[in-house]
Amino acid sequence: MRSPKLLDLFCCAGGAGVGYDRAGFAVEGVDIVARPNYPFPMHRGDALERLASLIASGDIEQYAFVHASPPCQDKCSLTVGTNRSQGWGGQHVDLVAPTRDLLERSGRPYLIEQPNGRAEIRKDLTLCGEMFGLGVIRHRNFELGGWAVERPAHRAHRGRVRGWRHGVYYDGPYVAAYGNGGGKPTVPELQQALGITWTDVREELTEAIPPAYSRWIGEQFLTAGRVLNAVA
Repeated sequence: MRSPKLLDLFCCAGGAGVGYDRAGFAVEGVDIVARPNYPFPMHRGDALERLASLIASGDIEQYAFVHASPPCQDKCSLTVGTNRSQGWGGQHVDLVAPTRDLLERSGRPYLIEQPNGRAEIRKDLTLCGEMFGLGVIRHRNFELGGWAVERPAHRAHRGRVRGWRHGVYYDGPYVAAYGNGGGKPTVPELQQALGITWTDVREELTEAIPPAYSRWIGEQFLTAGRVLNAVA
């Protein structure tokens, strides 16, 4: 049997893609930036333009599922909190709404991923590193389109995220998978905490979804038999 195909939009280095591959999908990525560490076939270009082209041609129907991780910098907790209050960072474009519009037009089951913050997505599902025994908390929210899954219980955290906070150093079982200063982890520490070994680029690691998250999501989708319904 051929593996069902999955379209991985805004794929970065493949944190989500590797999880879906482990769940049993044949993964294809799209990213506007060259990603030599991405371990699957990838189209370099604008993700929304690529999606619109696939819809217009009808080729979108070859995919059983579409994952989208549009840039989160506009409304993630860090941007709307510390960075904005200090005047740090630049202007960011919110691509969640146009991504959703195209995904709805595609007729494919889909998922939109965003971190905690003010991104305007339904939080149909929230996953945390503690659910998978990882060395990061890394809460991620997911809006599901055309399918559903039972929300798993959120496990209590075992302690704090290690690093400096407002001049105070805290120890704890988790590393901070973002930024560079404030006692942030080394690249090998990030790799171990996230479960990612195929890239050692810090920017790619700090933006990645842990593969354990997308593997769980993919397995839930496949186990429920929704692929058969999607391609029938």
